[in-house]
Amino acid sequence: MKFVQKEFSSTLEVKKSKFIAHICPYSDYNTMLDRLKKEHPKARHFVYAYRYLNSFNQVVENSSDDGEPKGTSGKPALKVLNGAGIINSAVVIVRYFGGIKLGTGGLVKAYSDAVNQVSQEAQFIEYQNLKQKTITVEYSKLSQIEYKLKQLGINIINKEFAQNVVLRLEGTEEKFDFLIID
Repeated sequence: MKFVQKEFSSTLEVKKSKFIAHICPYSDYNTMLDRLKKEHPKARHFVYAYRYLNSFNQVVENSSDDGEPKGTSGKPALKVLNGAGIINSAVVIVRYFGGIKLGTGGLVKAYSDAVNQVSQEAQFIEYQNLKQKTITVEYSKLSQIEYKLKQLGINIINKEFAQNVVLRLEGTEEKFDFLIID
């Protein structure tokens, strides 16, 4: 699974209709949709699709055809996101009607192609399900443990210096499996 950290856009033209696709982090979705509606007051449709992980690590997804024939725009956009393993991201496709009807098959292809095109231009980061753990180490072993953590790619979020050093760590479950403290 992967996600974007900033907004990307691309434009596709099909039979004089313009499909301007924007992809952004899910947290920016509402702001981006509002902004696009102001930037494109003459656009006919603002089709969207999004997928994100909720607090139980379940994928929540939704889409809208925004006036296009049912199932011809939002669902195909969502299928592209799903097929590419994109999460915690949203896509909005702004459509300017060019005067030529595309038909249901043409709409499905155009919206799918628009999302595919913006996905190819976007930069993605691989999603990792990060966990946090707390360990306690002796002062004499701190530098050795810090070296091990760096080698494993486990981040130190916080250090508390008391009788011993308490480290709050962040990493994947797989990385923690390799962490052995003597």
